[in-house]
Amino acid sequence: MQRPNAAQLAYGSATVVFTTVALLLLSRVTTTLGIAVICAAGLLLGILVAATMPARTRPVKSTATVPPASGNETIRVPAARVGAGADTRIGS
Repeated sequence: MQRPNAAQLAYGSATVVFTTVALLLLSRVTTTLGIAVICAAGLLLGILVAATMPARTRPVKSTATVPPASGNETIRVPAARVGAGADTRIGS
């Protein structure tokens, strides 16, 4: 089994929190057993969401082939910039 990615962990955790809070607010359970059952249900639902969410795989980068050089191509090197530099300062 692969390790879950960040999106699966985030969606699963959000599902656990929101489901548990919603069920506790809607059911108005006050007993310890009822709260434990609702927490377990939220946890199971969160695990189900995280496990069934499709894991994205990284796309395979295609290796582009470079056409062979014909031999008469020249390499162009950019010229150095000419401008105001350190040699044009007046005073020190």
